[in-house]
Amino acid sequence: MKNILKRFLLISVGWLCVILGCIGIFLPLLPTTPFLLLASACFVRGSPTIAGWLHQHPTFGPIIYNWKQYRAVDRRIKWRANIFIVLSFFISIYIVPEIWQKIMLTAMVIMLLIWFNRLPETKAVARSTKNT
Repeated sequence: MKNILKRFLLISVGWLCVILGCIGIFLPLLPTTPFLLLASACFVRGSPTIAGWLHQHPTFGPIIYNWKQYRAVDRRIKWRANIFIVLSFFISIYIVPEIWQKIMLTAMVIMLLIWFNRLPETKAVARSTKNT
């Protein structure tokens, strides 16, 4: 019974992380890669079948692979993320009424961009689905 509960919990947390990772594709303040890595770890322990699906997924698989193999982010993903980060913060800075909020958001976007752009980057990795 304990193993069934543990497996259910791992699979549930894994799917929650996949959902949050999907949302993170569109919301730059919600990071996609850490959620997918956590989902992968949960699925490996809770359901190797779902882990295999996630690792073979055309969108999520390469993100997980690049991070696990190279501790790096794909150059295209980094480029897109930078655009969405700047756009979302620009809109937020424009919308907020108080000057202190504008200053705070400006400082946040600068720190986020510095941190994110310091991550190593890799070109898109063409990998065989049999190697994963």
